[in-house]
Amino acid sequence: MQKNLVIVIGGPTASGKSSLALDVAKEFDGIIINADSMQIYKDTPILSACPTEDEKKQIPHKLYGLFESARHGTVAEWLKLAAAEIRNAWKNGKMPVVVGGSGMYIDILINGMSPISETSVKIQQETAALLDKIGSHGIHKILEEKDPETAKKLSPNDTTRVRRAYEVLQDTGKSISEWHKEPNIRPIPEAEFYVIKIIPSAQDLDEASFWRFDKMLELGALEEAKKIMSLGLNKNLPAMKALGVPELIDHLEGRTALSEAIVLAKLHTRQYAKRQRTWFNNKLKSDMTLKKCYKSDKNLMKELKKVLHKSS
Repeated sequence: MQKNLVIVIGGPTASGKSSLALDVAKEFDGIIINADSMQIYKDTPILSACPTEDEKKQIPHKLYGLFESARHGTVAEWLKLAAAEIRNAWKNGKMPVVVGGSGMYIDILINGMSPISETSVKIQQETAALLDKIGSHGIHKILEEKDPETAKKLSPNDTTRVRRAYEVLQDTGKSISEWHKEPNIRPIPEAEFYVIKIIPSAQDLDEASFWRFDKMLELGALEEAKKIMSLGLNKNLPAMKALGVPELIDHLEGRTALSEAIVLAKLHTRQYAKRQRTWFNNKLKSDMTLKKCYKSDKNLMKELKKVLHKSS
């Protein structure tokens, strides 16, 4: 087997990534490392489709439920932790299997990121307070004045990226667009990546997404939404935007009927999965592409084993 190999699995929500990662980890004596920006938070394991306790007993799973929901975890934080887990896996003779639906996480792991240092806690706190006061659209207007190049690239509705651009500008005096022109730094330059992406048809993905949300409700998604609502968190926090959370909270607070909340949650899940599918299809270069939602496939495992041994 190739030295310093990392198997990366990416694809849209409900495409079967986690099942594939589990089968691959079993086949290659691996550990699974999360690359999903929603699954890093603790309070929504059902709504963010985290691995079950049974799955965790079968194979070690890393970087799931890392942060309190009150935190705004960054991609840089995740990257540092993921790199450490990958190297630790190699050290222990295990195969790192990185899996997730967050294209940005996977892209920077493979291709690196611009050398922007982490912004200070003081700037982060000040930005959070400003976000509460004027919202993402208000901060975007400030960027239009102070950093028009970046503002043109960002939607005012993209709270995470608008916030990040503002923080970087405030902390470094240099726009994030300028930072992005600097050469990328790869976090694990010695790594060799084998990338598998799942790109199901839109119809298959819709069916899988709708079925999965129904299953989440059976498993207690409404109770989970009630629990996170009781924390009184700012609705701009990433954990509060997990698929299904805003819609179920709207129901719990009496603004919509449960049936309407479910329809809206499924619609928004479908839209999100479509955006993910487009990104993975167009942006992520892969060594293997699956055209259907993954279900256990022994023949695929045999093929993968053959390909990886041949490349070593």
